[in-house]
Amino acid sequence: MRNKKIKILACGGTIDKIYFDAKSEYEVGEPQILTILRDSNVSVEYDIESVVRKDSLEMTGEDRAEIRRAIEGSDSMCFLITHGTDTMIETAKALSGFRDCTIVLTGSMEPARFRDTDAVFNVGCAVVAVQTLPAGVYVVMNGRVFDPYKTRKNVGAGLFEEF
Repeated sequence: MRNKKIKILACGGTIDKIYFDAKSEYEVGEPQILTILRDSNVSVEYDIESVVRKDSLEMTGEDRAEIRRAIEGSDSMCFLITHGTDTMIETAKALSGFRDCTIVLTGSMEPARFRDTDAVFNVGCAVVAVQTLPAGVYVVMNGRVFDPYKTRKNVGAGLFEEF
């Protein structure tokens, strides 16, 4: 029997990127979602697990299988997955088929550590969505809930859209 506690799977992506001065580049760092939730005074029950920790362009089928195994091995019925935006839709599709839980993927176009980031807003929307949507897999970005089979990332506009 699954419970309502939100299981958060942090998978890396831009939301978790940090700048390394010595390398003059951004790399995926520690999950930022704990800081986002704490700073936003979120009071729902949740548990955070770091899974994969990659830029989504580097994700493989095995990485997606690892995310799926984390869901299968949990007793939660609510999953919030932080993920890179470039292959978020592909991962959402790979997670289809769960009949007894709600899975919401979100991320950001700018790292959570940036002053001007969409990370906090997207995570907030995803926290509400995972608690209120029926069982299924969803992408939550830009204040909207998307069906991954009818969605694409519009790189030029910097947002997700239905097609």
